[in-house]
Amino acid sequence: MSPTTTTAAASTSTTNAGADAVTPELASAAIGEGEPGHLGVLLRPALVLLAALTVLTGVLYPLVITALAQLTFPAQAAGSLVERDRQLVGSTLLGQAFTDDAYLWGRPSATSPVGYAAQASTGPNLGPSNPALHAAVAERVAAVRVAEATSAPVPADLVTSSGSGLDPHVSPAAARLQVDRIARARGVEVGLVRAVVDAHVEGRTLGLLGAPRVNVVVVNLELDRRWPRRATGPAPP
Repeated sequence: MSPTTTTAAASTSTTNAGADAVTPELASAAIGEGEPGHLGVLLRPALVLLAALTVLTGVLYPLVITALAQLTFPAQAAGSLVERDRQLVGSTLLGQAFTDDAYLWGRPSATSPVGYAAQASTGPNLGPSNPALHAAVAERVAAVRVAEATSAPVPADLVTSSGSGLDPHVSPAAARLQVDRIARARGVEVGLVRAVVDAHVEGRTLGLLGAPRVNVVVVNLELDRRWPRRATGPAPP
């Protein structure tokens, strides 16, 4: 190859390389940087999408679901509230503290400053090997046996708090253990109180989930309905 040919090839290569190179100025021109309205072009679809999703998921979806719930499950959608003499006395979803002998007692509650404080749901956070838990359970077992005048085994749910501290249920065994005390306090036959408890045993959800249980608030309202009395301890719900 002659020197002339070599020089021409090098010149051609340099020209092609220069044509293929993208300078910062060309890149800016390609993406429109610095052009008026460029930021708006990028932000407009993002803001429109944000507004659309906000309306869809933050307004329309909650309204539709709330309306459907009110139409299909009105009591549950309203909080499963319970009334007595047209006055709100609680919810079937939240336990309450009963200490009067004439009422069914629920599980211990670890919430503070008082038991069954819905705004402070919590469990005891004590492990099974914690001495404080052992001492608390032993004290509760002794108290239950004195109150029920029995030496029988005490169901675990009567002496241990639930994970939420708001459990409205006790086991059927825990409810039946209290029947004699309630009957004595109300001056009625044991069999009548036992029938009320047995009538309010709820089965497993869908026949599979959870365990049989008794709602403490519901049973206590039924006891008052059948045998009205003036409580000697803290007022019932």
